[in-house]
Amino acid sequence: MKPAVYRTLTWVVLPVIIVALVVAIVKGIKKPIDFDNEKQAREQVAIQRLKDIRTLETVYKSETGRYTSSADTLRMFYLDGKISVEMQIGSSDDSVAVAYTDALKKQLKKKSPKMTDEQFAQKCHELYNEAKAKGDDLTAAKLVFTIKTPQLVRSTLFLDATGRTETFNIDSTFTIPFCGKPVIFRDTVKEVSGVPVPLFEACMPYRQLLAGMDNQLRINLDAEKIKLEKYPGLKVGDIEKANNNAGNWE
Repeated sequence: MKPAVYRTLTWVVLPVIIVALVVAIVKGIKKPIDFDNEKQAREQVAIQRLKDIRTLETVYKSETGRYTSSADTLRMFYLDGKISVEMQIGSSDDSVAVAYTDALKKQLKKKSPKMTDEQFAQKCHELYNEAKAKGDDLTAAKLVFTIKTPQLVRSTLFLDATGRTETFNIDSTFTIPFCGKPVIFRDTVKEVSGVPVPLFEACMPYRQLLAGMDNQLRINLDAEKIKLEKYPGLKVGDIEKANNNAGNWE
């Protein structure tokens, strides 16, 4: 090899090759790190939406007795539905007031044996309001009862410290972030120890949540989850078994 050619290889070509190799190695190391950072950022947004869905499903079930697999049903429930909110008047730790209320209940039961607890609470509420209107705070303070009042769902759920809901957006809640696809809903009723148990799940598969990211790394992630018999994505609730509506990130 001629000296000039050797010098060219030594001082020009080899450094270029070395730099290219270093860049390729750095990119190879950095790619999964960047993938994981972006994955975590997207998961944070997705998890909050799944938590909000869980809240809506739980409240919906408390009013209807079962869950729903319809995003439209949950949307209408939030916008136009009502829930019963319990409010306690008086303190159950006040033994004198509790004794007075119990005596009043026995007295009213003698007159109306079929009176329900709800009707008794309503009667207490009437007596409480009458006493308050007369300025008779002493009588009002003797009553201990719980009443249920209907409240709009949208004025009750997702309130921040100021009592507002600006941070909650019902229109985006049911879409998978960063791709716009709808959240996957399922609901069912299974028998557990002979008892029918309503179940639901809401899912965001990684193939949609991580859309636009490195596809091979996403495929590897899915394969890893499936190998471990885990859902390849984020999911809250489970229609196969009762899990107290836990999220698979918890």
